Amino acid sequence: MRDFLPEDVRRREYVIGIIKRVYERYGFEPLETPAVENLETLLGKYGDEGNRLIFKILKRGEHEATGQADLALRYDLTVPLARVVAQHQAKLPRLFKRYQIQPVWRADRPARGRFREFYQCDVDSLGSTSPVVEAELCAAVADAMIELGFGDFVIRINHRDLLTALLCAAGIDAPLHAVTLVALDKLDKVGPEGVAAELAERGVAADARTRLLSFFGVRADLQVGPDKDLERLEGLVGSDVSGRDACANLRAIVSLIAKTRAASRIRLDPSLARGLSYYTGAIMEVNVADLAGSLGGGGRYDNLVGMFSGQEIPACGFSLGLERILVVMSERGMFPPFLARSPADVLVAMFDASGAASAMRVADQLRASGLRVVVYPDADKIGKQIKYADGQRIPFVALLGDEEIKAGTVTVKDLATQTQQTYGQSAAGAAIVEALKRRG
Repeated sequence: MRDFLPEDVRRREYVIGIIKRVYERYGFEPLETPAVENLETLLGKYGDEGNRLIFKILKRGEHEATGQADLALRYDLTVPLARVVAQHQAKLPRLFKRYQIQPVWRADRPARGRFREFYQCDVDSLGSTSPVVEAELCAAVADAMIELGFGDFVIRINHRDLLTALLCAAGIDAPLHAVTLVALDKLDKVGPEGVAAELAERGVAADARTRLLSFFGVRADLQVGPDKDLERLEGLVGSDVSGRDACANLRAIVSLIAKTRAASRIRLDPSLARGLSYYTGAIMEVNVADLAGSLGGGGRYDNLVGMFSGQEIPACGFSLGLERILVVMSERGMFPPFLARSPADVLVAMFDASGAASAMRVADQLRASGLRVVVYPDADKIGKQIKYADGQRIPFVALLGDEEIKAGTVTVKDLATQTQQTYGQSAAGAAIVEALKRRG
């Protein structure tokens, strides 16, 4: 968990602003939920590994001595969304499209781009099983990545039913499917050897491990129309009906994505697992070359809302990880220069304490012109005040000496050109605005 200094905050707001604008172009509406959920709401939704990473909150007051927990910090934004839809279903449209950008908490081991408190930028559609939903989510994520300046990202796509069929084809028994998916989810981080070692620890037989990993030796691009890699996978799943249906669903999704700017970004990756246990259909991740792990991911979770409402509501979503995006953009120097701007356009200098009222009046006039203004609060030497403005990259200093106060004027010093000019106090703001416009 970290502190964010001013430039950090500006960078975060810049990225969030772009993502929000893209999501809203696709008709998604904003939603916010509390940081805290009932513990029972979260438990059992993320698998055993996820359960261990939930930050639990101990009971309070007279129940404190029990050492038991009844609340928890939210682990993601998807389960709270499912609770909201179940709780407020009567107030929501049948086809509900929402985005949510808020922090989540996980008791994870910190690493590059991985923190215990981090923001997720979620976008979800509820109420339809159509492949249009997955295609539109991938298109929205691709648009956001493009507008942030990423040129080398890919969106990997797979299907949970296809994975299940491949596990069966490899000879892995159903009781071991869940732990196998958790291990497979780490393939891009620890490699085939690491996954094989974890599968061995979890009791997967050697021949089954070998067969399974051989399925993922080739990660071909998924193109529009009949695809050789999907044909190969259909051959592997054989007569497994759900596996063949999954392949058909992937073909439908990709044929729709082909009509969008995301077309060239889609890759079929049959090893993509996604560790969360609530996924039921297509699953996706977005990756860049120089980051182990993903910048975000998601998938279809048609059964999650029903856990709260007893009524099945189909749903699919995609979540971008703000922190990881910021890490990569910082390392690549992708942020525009204006984010490193100064905190103000003008500093109003204070010659002595008796001039404080005049300084406040001039600052008010300058702000009315649309300028960002700092009043230096102490009657330090003028050289020290100018040095402070220069150190903060404030381009102009407004000087109010006794003569200016008596005459109703203000002398404006341009620190870039080291020139100064005196204006009437009511005219100074417009002059500074014009000077800033000329500089772009």
